[in-house]
Amino acid sequence: MNILDSLTKIVGKENVSDTEADLQLYAQDLSLLPPGMADAIVWPGSAEELGKVVAYCNENNIPVVPVSSRTHVHGSTIPKQGGVVVDLKRMNKILEIDKRNRLARFEAGVTWTQYTAALKEEGMRTVMPLLPRPDRSVLTDLLEREVPTNIVYDYGAPTQSMQVVWSDGSLFRTGSASVTGFPDSKSRGANPAGPGIDFYRFLQGAQGTMGVVAWMSAKIEHETKIDKIFLAPIEDLAYGQSFLYRILPRRIGQECLLLNNVDLAAIVADREDDFDALRAKLPPWTLILSISGVMRRPEEKIAYEEKFLAEVLRNEYSGLNLSEKLAGFPGLGRKLMPMLRSPWPEDVEYWKNRLRGACQDVFFIARPDKTPIYVDIMDDIAAKNGYPIADIGKYIQPIEHNRACQVEFSLFYSQDDEEEKELVAKINREATVALMNAGAFFSRPYGEVASIVYERATNYTMALRRVKKVFDPKNILNPGNLCF
Repeated sequence: MNILDSLTKIVGKENVSDTEADLQLYAQDLSLLPPGMADAIVWPGSAEELGKVVAYCNENNIPVVPVSSRTHVHGSTIPKQGGVVVDLKRMNKILEIDKRNRLARFEAGVTWTQYTAALKEEGMRTVMPLLPRPDRSVLTDLLEREVPTNIVYDYGAPTQSMQVVWSDGSLFRTGSASVTGFPDSKSRGANPAGPGIDFYRFLQGAQGTMGVVAWMSAKIEHETKIDKIFLAPIEDLAYGQSFLYRILPRRIGQECLLLNNVDLAAIVADREDDFDALRAKLPPWTLILSISGVMRRPEEKIAYEEKFLAEVLRNEYSGLNLSEKLAGFPGLGRKLMPMLRSPWPEDVEYWKNRLRGACQDVFFIARPDKTPIYVDIMDDIAAKNGYPIADIGKYIQPIEHNRACQVEFSLFYSQDDEEEKELVAKINREATVALMNAGAFFSRPYGEVASIVYERATNYTMALRRVKKVFDPKNILNPGNLCF
């Protein structure tokens, strides 16, 4: 019996394909990595079907490449050794929204658009990365540790319990989801780690390299009662970072981020034709800071934070013009505030595709006070290779009250221009090495960056390979990817 017949017996004829058209859909993504062709595609509809598919592939030494999102950008879902692509988009149920314990449980195929709409109906919200693609899997982005725009420490690690399918097809629940009687037990949701090993952290990374996560529970929050957003033009990045060091450790603010004029113009332009004029008028950097009142005494919380900000600005940072309006851009704050709490609209071209159609991101974790150094390094390497500095998107996301930050540089290019693609790939490689030499920490390395990181961290890489061999002895789960 061939692969297609065997998979058909598990999920039904309509949920298996090996047509050229379907295989091509999964052969490449939005990254710069070369394509790879699978032998078949399967769309399981439940964790039980998923387990049977993985068990069959394990018994027959067939590679399994799990896919949870409709859009992929890092190359981690490209089949590198053939096999079966397991697309989890049919597993798209929101299993529960627990308002009292502020938890939601959802399957791998649930998208940001679906998730945020369902939470809003219940008066709840989720903390999310900056403008995630509407068709991205929430579970995938949480596994990949996409950094949220909200800097409050409590929201930094939303992942809780999960159900995972191991390489032999067996189903396993982590944390307090492992207790008898789940999901009706009294202790459910109490602890993401659970008894013994902290499995939920072990499974973070690219979906399906150690196990395939079928569903996850994550923290949610009540919708805010009052919101205010403040904007400040930043000419001197070091001065702006100094201000954030002063206010964020005092737990001031909810969303907080720094965007350069390229990224901000791409986000707020009403039409693509408006981009160039908008970029030219915007300051080099814009600080965006929101303060919010939630359930308990929201007016007093807002008043306290406003008073603190006013005193700091008056006494220590008089050179910073932080206000509810950005000079020359009326209504910008009112436009940005709801955007920070929503995925990108489905009917509008994604903001990173507005310049040239495609984008390669260079992102890493750093100390906030070192960010001017990294900006200079990136600019120097781009200029040396003939890439216009003025076209680089730059985004700095404080983490945990400015304990650290994620720095992201976006290099825009045309998918149809091979020379541009080669240039951006070259800059990506050179910048990664130079930034790493300067102290940048690539905690989420993908594609060529993963190879560079793993070569430098040989002891870590050897240990990771040994661990993968324990959980995936036949190396069927996403072979060619160690973790990312």
